[in-house]
Amino acid sequence: MAATFHLSVVTPERQVLDGEVKFVALPAHDGEIGIMRNRAPLLVRLAPGALRADTDGGPRTLYIDGGFAEMAENRLTVLTEAAARPEELDAEAIQAAFDEARALSIPDDAAFAERQRALSRARVQRKLLP
Repeated sequence: MAATFHLSVVTPERQVLDGEVKFVALPAHDGEIGIMRNRAPLLVRLAPGALRADTDGGPRTLYIDGGFAEMAENRLTVLTEAAARPEELDAEAIQAAFDEARALSIPDDAAFAERQRALSRARVQRKLLP
C-alpha cells in the first residue's frame, strides 16, 4: 500500500482499530478534518461522530464518542471513551437513548447542553446503523 500511515483507535476497554490507512476523516469538535500521510503534527479534541478510514481492505467506519486525536510522525492515535463498528450498534438502545434525552428536563444551561450532546450522539449512531 503506497502513501500510508498508522491509525490506532483506542478506548479504555480495547483497541478497536490498528493498522495502515491512506486517509482518515475525523469528527473534530469544530467540524470534520481529513488526515493524510505526512500531515503536520496535530492534537485535536473530537466530537461524537463517524470516523472514516480508507484501508487496503476498503473503507471502514466507526462511531466514536468524542475524545482526542494526535497525529505525529505518520501515526494517528485516537483516544475515545467508546467506539463501535456500525454492525455493533443496537437500534433499540439508540432509540431508547434518544427518547430519554428528549424527555430530560432543562432547568439550566448545563442540562440543556447535556441534552443536546445526548441527542447528537443518538442521531449520529442512527445514521451509522447498517
